[in-house]
Amino acid sequence: MKEAWSTEEAEGVRQEATKQETDRKCPDCGGVMDFDPGTGGLVCPYCGHGEKISGRGDGLLTAQELDFETAEKEAGCDWGTQKKIVICKSCGAQSVYDELALASECPYCGSNQVMEEKGETTMAPGGVVPFAITAREAAGRFSSWIRRKLFCPGAAKESARPGAFKGVYLPYWTFDADTESDYEAEYGIDRRVRVKGETRTETVWYPASGTYREKIDDALVLGSSRYDDGLLRRVEPFRTSDNLAYRPEYVAGFIAERYSVGLKPAWEKAKQLIEGKLETGIQDRLMQERSADHVRIRRVRTKYSHITFKYLLLPVWLSTYRYEGKVYHFMVNGQSGKAGGEVPVSPVRIAVAVLLVADLFLLTGDFWLLGCALGALTAALAVICKVKKM
Repeated sequence: MKEAWSTEEAEGVRQEATKQETDRKCPDCGGVMDFDPGTGGLVCPYCGHGEKISGRGDGLLTAQELDFETAEKEAGCDWGTQKKIVICKSCGAQSVYDELALASECPYCGSNQVMEEKGETTMAPGGVVPFAITAREAAGRFSSWIRRKLFCPGAAKESARPGAFKGVYLPYWTFDADTESDYEAEYGIDRRVRVKGETRTETVWYPASGTYREKIDDALVLGSSRYDDGLLRRVEPFRTSDNLAYRPEYVAGFIAERYSVGLKPAWEKAKQLIEGKLETGIQDRLMQERSADHVRIRRVRTKYSHITFKYLLLPVWLSTYRYEGKVYHFMVNGQSGKAGGEVPVSPVRIAVAVLLVADLFLLTGDFWLLGCALGALTAALAVICKVKKM
């Protein structure tokens, strides 16, 4: 766990980072240069001229831990370049763009009802995990994934085109802390007994209590309320240890979603994750030390100290598809290439599949195939009902 920087040190780093800002103009044609995941440098989308990011690969600093208790004083709002907030009137998404970038379509729902909002500030990130997967690579990974979804509409599979994916940096908070937990629990030891000539297993329970200490490193909390945890888990994990100290070059040409879950609410969510981890640690200790077969946690009271945080931007390739009035999100992890998403179901494809199997049964008289057809139809109807309710 890294030691938190003082307010003066953190402010000095932010000021230095601001001096490193760049207008990213191509020296050959004057076009605005974007970050290129393939090379890790800047590239002009018009003439192809490329440049290395100054200092990259020479031991660049990672995002520094900031003290949670003095967060309001240490948190900077300077992104190093001029930024603007764009709001979607359809779904409410708030995105951070370069000041000169044009935003004509919402990356989250596909709506073109976007409008610029001025005059508000947002906390600048301390670090970023740059994109390592290109749009073409993301489309290939996603195409392989969605090809296996037999009941997915063909039009949805068209969203696997590279041009359909938008590179978005999602906001995340990470927390480090020292924990000290007083616990009360019970551990059980199984034994074999004979009752009326039959052998069965009984568990004998014993009380246990004590203190459990653990250092928490990088407890990760999504800073957006737009996605449920299940959706993001499909493309996780992210290697947050590979982050680099924030520089505006890394987000050039990409969208950064503005966090909607603030620092303090995020810490409350992090504590829920941490408490689950601590209970698992207590259970493992009792299982090992007492040679227990079962553990029941009765009460855990945890004290937190030396709490620090980082605000990171993590890369995701995002594509959306609207089906029967609902927006579905398809994602590819911009660091690892892992694909996932919400998959709509086509009743027509299901009906065709069931009819084909039923026809095959009529030709062969195989009851196993009939069972498969009925099972597929039942499962498909359940999925359709679930999709309709979402």
